[in-house]
Amino acid sequence: MARETKRGTGPRGEHNRDEFLALVTKAAEGLVRREGLRGLGMRRLATTIGYAPNSIYNAVGDLDAVVMRVNARTLERLHATLTAAVRASASSRDNALAVADAYLAFVAADPQVWSLVFEHQVAPDSAFPDWYAEALGQATDLVDRVLLPMIPDPDERRQAVATLWAGLHGLASLSTSRKLAVLTPESPRDLGRLLVGRFLGPA
Repeated sequence: MARETKRGTGPRGEHNRDEFLALVTKAAEGLVRREGLRGLGMRRLATTIGYAPNSIYNAVGDLDAVVMRVNARTLERLHATLTAAVRASASSRDNALAVADAYLAFVAADPQVWSLVFEHQVAPDSAFPDWYAEALGQATDLVDRVLLPMIPDPDERRQAVATLWAGLHGLASLSTSRKLAVLTPESPRDLGRLLVGRFLGPA
């Protein structure tokens, strides 16, 4: 049977918009995974997917917009990873520790792509698109729900989410840059559990 060719609203009629966004995002993610942010350029990306640079500009936006698409996909993957770590039968404390473990493992498995979330700088007066804010909110909201039984006050819980996220990110960054070993022989997982456990107090 002859293979059916998809037709849609993509730049060459071969992909619809969602398919083209996915094509660009996955290709950009691959370049970053292999070479870091310095390996991601519009011409290089266009060559990788077999389209002209203008096709990406018109359908996705500039390089900042491409990076945000990659980061949103990373945050969605992180949300799925953290969700899988939470168990309904576990205590809130155990779930918090499991989420910390899952976060550090996620970063260790894909450090180049994860670092892009923090390396990429947007203009101070730029607002995040709704789709990006939603991807970021999914991950932080999950941590918020895990902490809810232990920290009922919403303002304190919001601060706790930010504090723990920043602390774990610091551990992950030091570990992936191989600088953590200069400070301590303990693993990021052990230190992450110590951080979360001490923060939440006795079981």
